[in-house]
Amino acid sequence: MDYRTLLLQSFHEAVAAADPLKIVAPHLPRPPAGRTLVVGAGKAAASMALAVEQAWPADAPLEGLVVTRYAHGLPTSRIKVVEAGHPVPDDAGEKAAAEIARQVAALGEDDLLIALVSGGGSSLLSLPVQSVAMDDLKAVTKGLLKSGAPITEMNIVRKHLSRIQGGWLAAACKAPVTTLIVSDVTGDDPSAIASGPTCPDPTTYQDALDALQRFDVELPAAVRTHLQAGAAGQVAETPKPGDAVFARVSNHVIATAHRSLEAAAALLRASGVTPVVLGDTVTGEAAEVAKVYAALVREIRQHQQPFKAPVALISGGECTVTVRGNGRGGRCVEFLASLAVELDGMPDVYALAADTDGIDGTEDNAGAVLAPDTWDRARQQGLDAQKLLANNDGYSYFAALGDLVVTGPTRTNVNDYRVILVL
Repeated sequence: MDYRTLLLQSFHEAVAAADPLKIVAPHLPRPPAGRTLVVGAGKAAASMALAVEQAWPADAPLEGLVVTRYAHGLPTSRIKVVEAGHPVPDDAGEKAAAEIARQVAALGEDDLLIALVSGGGSSLLSLPVQSVAMDDLKAVTKGLLKSGAPITEMNIVRKHLSRIQGGWLAAACKAPVTTLIVSDVTGDDPSAIASGPTCPDPTTYQDALDALQRFDVELPAAVRTHLQAGAAGQVAETPKPGDAVFARVSNHVIATAHRSLEAAAALLRASGVTPVVLGDTVTGEAAEVAKVYAALVREIRQHQQPFKAPVALISGGECTVTVRGNGRGGRCVEFLASLAVELDGMPDVYALAADTDGIDGTEDNAGAVLAPDTWDRARQQGLDAQKLLANNDGYSYFAALGDLVVTGPTRTNVNDYRVILVL
C-alpha cells in the first residue's frame, strides 16, 4: 500500500466534508416577502456565496457582498466578492466591511439577512472603532500573531476594537438574520468564529486587556485608551447574551473539524487501518504537542498500548507557534519538524499535518508529509531539523525534501488536520 497517498486521500476527504458547495444548500431559509441580502467574511466566503446563488430560486431577489482572502475569490453573478488582507487586515477589507455595515443598516423588517461566516473573517471584516486607525489595528494584529496567543484570545481583542464584530452587525440589522458558520475554532463557539459578527459576546473590555497583558503585546496609545475607557464603562460594551437584538437572529454551525475528522476516519477504516480520533480541540505550542504525540507513538510501537498497530491517530484543532526565528513555516510544518526530531527516523511511522484552508501560516503549502525515510534523506542533504525548527523554518526542511503538501486555496476552513499512521 502507498501510505503517503493514503494519508493525502484522508486529508482530501476531511476537506471535502466541509466543502460549502456540498453543505450550504440544506441550511438556507425560504425567501422573504422583501429582499434578501447576503453578506459574509472568511476564507470560505466566496464558495459559500456561490453555493447560495446555486440554490436560491432564480425568481427571488438576491444581492450581497462577501469578503475573502486574496486568491480565494470565485466568479459569482448576484453576490459581489471582494478580496482583502489576511491574517493582517488592510484597507480593502476595511472598505468592504464599511459597505457591508451600510447595506445591513438599510434592511427593513420584511427583508432577510443571510450572513456567511468562516475562519479568517476577523481580519477580513475589519472595521475598527472610530478612535482606532487601521494602522493601529494592524500593529495589534501583528503583535498577537507573533505572541502565540490562541485564536479565541485574539478575537476577544478584535471584538472590542470593532464596529461590526462581537454582535454589532446583528445589532445594526432590523431584518431577521440567518447566519451559516463554518467553524475553525476549537469548541465551535459561534461567538469566537470570525469574532462573531451576529452572535452575543460574553467577553468584556477587561478580558481584552487581560489577554494583551498575558501575551505581552505592545499596544498603540489609541488602542490602549479605547480598551481602558471600555473597561471603565465609558464606552458601550458589545451586545451580550440575552440582548433583545438576538431574538431575530439564528446562528447555525454547518461544518466543524470533528465532522471532517470522522470523514477521514471512515476512509482510513475502509482501507484496513483502524482510526482513532484523538479530538478536534488540540491546542498548545505545535512543537510541544508533537513531543506528546511522539511519546504516544513510541508506546504503541513498543507495548501495543493504548492502541494496537496498525492504527491511525487523527486529530484537529489549532496549535500555535511563538515566533522566535525568521524562517518560513506555519504550525503544521512546525509540528512535523518537531515530530521528525522526536521520532529520529523510527520505521513504519508516517504522518501528515495540513491546514484545511490550504495555507499553513502565510506560505503556499497546506502542510507536509513525514515518512520513515525523512530523517535519513534530510541528513543526506545536510538538513538539520533542530536548527531549522529553532528558526521556525519547517517549510524549508520539507520543501528541500519535496514533501510539502500543496493544494492551493480550498475555500473552506475547519482548522488543522493531523494523522499519524503507526504500522
